[in-house]
Amino acid sequence: MMAEQDAAGTRSALKLRTRAEYEDFLFNEAALLDEWRPDEWLALFTTDSIYEVPTMGQGLETGPDNTLYYVADDYRRLQHRVKRLGKPSAHAEWPHSTHVRAVNNVRILGVEELGVHIACTFTTYRSKHHVTDTYIGHAHYWLVDEGGEIRINAKRVLLGMNSLQPHGKVSIIL
Repeated sequence: MMAEQDAAGTRSALKLRTRAEYEDFLFNEAALLDEWRPDEWLALFTTDSIYEVPTMGQGLETGPDNTLYYVADDYRRLQHRVKRLGKPSAHAEWPHSTHVRAVNNVRILGVEELGVHIACTFTTYRSKHHVTDTYIGHAHYWLVDEGGEIRINAKRVLLGMNSLQPHGKVSIIL
C-alpha cells in the first residue's frame, strides 16, 4: 500500500477497514446532509479533495476537463458552495428543503491512488413546496485515513436517471 501525506503531514498509509466501518461513515455523511449540518459535512473532506457530479450517462472514465459536469468542485469551491447554500440568496434552497437519504449496497472496490475506493447506491428524496423530487444513482468515494479518521479525498456521484425532470436541477448536495 502507498503512503500519502497532506500539507501538515498527518495523512497516514492507506489501509483497508471493515465494510461496516465504511458503511457507518457513509451513513453518518447522509445524516449530516439530511439534518442540514453542511459545515460538519464539509469537515469530512480532505483539503485537497474533489466533489463531482457529471451529467447523466457519464461514468468513472470521464473527467470535467472533457465532459460537461453539473458539479466539479475542488475543496475551495466546495467551501464556497456550502457557504452559499446557507444564505437566503440561494433561492432554490431557501428556506432549506428537507431531505431523506438511503445508502445501500456498499462495496469496497480496492485501494487506488486517490484512496480506498468505495462504491454504493443511493436514493435521495428532496421535499419542498409540497413536491418531492427523487434522485437515484451510484456514489464512488476515495477515502483516506487522516489523523485516525476516515476522510473523503474524492467523491463522484453518478446519477442513474434519464433526466432531471420534473425538477430540472441539482440544487442540493447529493
